[in-house]
Amino acid sequence: MFKRILVANRGEIALRIIRASKDLGIESVAIFHEVDKGMPFVHHADYAYRLHSETPKAGYLDINQIIDIAKKSGAEAIHPGYGFLSENAKFSQAVSEAGLKFIGPKPYAIEVMGSKTKARELMAKAGVPIVPGTQEKITDINLAYKIAD
Repeated sequence: MFKRILVANRGEIALRIIRASKDLGIESVAIFHEVDKGMPFVHHADYAYRLHSETPKAGYLDINQIIDIAKKSGAEAIHPGYGFLSENAKFSQAVSEAGLKFIGPKPYAIEVMGSKTKARELMAKAGVPIVPGTQEKITDINLAYKIAD
């Protein structure tokens, strides 16, 4: 179990992760953009660090800044929540390379599942039932109609 985690998200999802962490006895670190400073997730976290960026989106997508804050805060792991960096294999990899734990799938799983074609292929190889259809990417509308019939 972790002693402290950084929540790399904002709003309701960050608040839910922070509350769940408290229930588990884990300290939480919130990151926030200036526009979010009065939000409940910032005040419920055990620690809060401001993101330095022009826009909220830029801050919540700044992998290097988030990892730097995690290290500075003493967090052992990063929870991405959903959206933003949660489906970014490079973020998951960077977190691991920084010596921190990523609370989520391994980079390979994020990458493969991010491509419907690759995901279907992997599931078929694993023997998981899949909906009948083509294994190849369809780029021609007429071919799509033909396959659908």
